[in-house]
Amino acid sequence: MSSDKSEKQQRLASRLGPEIAEFIEQQQSLILASQGEDGFPHNSYSPFVFYQAEFFVFISDISKHAHYLRAHEKAALMLIEDETSSQQIYARKRLSYEVIAQQVDAEPREQVLDLLAKRHGDIVENLRQLSDFKLFRLTPINGRYVKGFGQAFDIKGYDDVDFVHLKEGHKKRA
Repeated sequence: MSSDKSEKQQRLASRLGPEIAEFIEQQQSLILASQGEDGFPHNSYSPFVFYQAEFFVFISDISKHAHYLRAHEKAALMLIEDETSSQQIYARKRLSYEVIAQQVDAEPREQVLDLLAKRHGDIVENLRQLSDFKLFRLTPINGRYVKGFGQAFDIKGYDDVDFVHLKEGHKKRA
């Protein structure tokens, strides 16, 4: 990588990093896609907390996701701007990641559950009492942050940002 590109990437990451962090903080739930037993994707949603550059969800073993995440650790998540606040339905702000999912039975389990309770209220304390609820860590691998038309950014891990549309923009039909 050339020095210019490296500096450009650093500037981009320093500008977009806080914006992405703010977008994550504004969202209360994420859309989660996991692979079903039949190979088809399954999606649902879950409230989450973001801690140490990882997403955590507290879900029931009764849900398909818990079983699927244990069987296939590769999954995907998406955070998306609410339709009512979007200026353009085709260009809603969104953040998606390919993730590796792992059930968390040891540290930082209790600390993360405390953060979930602080963020989402007393319901988390009630769910903690149920034996079927399990905590899962979703570690970002690759992602994409889309701010609108012509404003898509690839992300490696959580915060290594790369501008996409300079090379691969929308093209008119011939």
